[in-house]
Amino acid sequence: MEYVTLSNGIKMPILGYGVYQVTKDECEQCVLDALGAGYRSIDTAQSYFNEEEVGSAIKKSGVPREDIFLTSKVWVEHYGYEKTRKSVEESLRKLQTDYLDLMLLHQPFNDYYGAYRALEDMYEEGMLKAIGVSNFYPDRLVDLASFTKILPMVNQIETHVLNQRVEDHTWMEKYKVAHEAWAPFGEGRGGLFENEVLKGIGEKYGKTTAQVMLRWNIQRNVIVLPKSTHKERMIQNMNVFDFSLTEADMNTIAALDTKTSAFFSHYDPNMVEWFVKMVEERKTKHDSSKEKKNW
Repeated sequence: MEYVTLSNGIKMPILGYGVYQVTKDECEQCVLDALGAGYRSIDTAQSYFNEEEVGSAIKKSGVPREDIFLTSKVWVEHYGYEKTRKSVEESLRKLQTDYLDLMLLHQPFNDYYGAYRALEDMYEEGMLKAIGVSNFYPDRLVDLASFTKILPMVNQIETHVLNQRVEDHTWMEKYKVAHEAWAPFGEGRGGLFENEVLKGIGEKYGKTTAQVMLRWNIQRNVIVLPKSTHKERMIQNMNVFDFSLTEADMNTIAALDTKTSAFFSHYDPNMVEWFVKMVEERKTKHDSSKEKKNW
């Protein structure tokens, strides 16, 4: 395994296992499989609704807690100083741990300043070993970094061959923020797994297009979070440290950049409205569920 050293000196595995869209029913077994395959970095979030299953898997795995780099994220409806603190404490309870290696703010909306100040305090209290953000574009990242006492240590953003985030990477380097990629395969959109350029490069090394995409990001010093529910693919995704892409390979892949999201833009006001609507719907659903439980 290779590591990225965060700005506070903490070492984070450059390749981890993400559980986005892994259902509650399959999550525990998937995390057990990932840990069994050698993964030592696990990424979850409050909004994935599977923190409890991740915590249970870690407990059952037999892998010492101190050997696992565990990340979660605060969802936007929990932003604001007090609400964020309470939500992080709840995440710790669900994950069955007294500290997190990394806690991120999941989206750049709502009172992210109040939320970040809560993370700063919990970091200083030792409950969080590192703190950062997710989906922050350069303008908001620089804004937050300029008016807080502790610089974000990680920014987790959509990053893959078709959306390489070169400008974002430059700004992160300037502020010593580690670049972490969600959807490093772009979820296969744009025909990435069948891309002829990537297939051609992979054939030279006896590697798949997925392995080439992971290796490309790793050589850019970008942390990657491949997700699979199949153990054989988990193992395959780990098998990317026995080869290196040449400079020519890296340049060829760089030419594939469309600089366009495969999913959505956080700059789009329609997308902001969508997030707001989702928060309101989830809150209504939660309140309704709570009433039924009390009844």
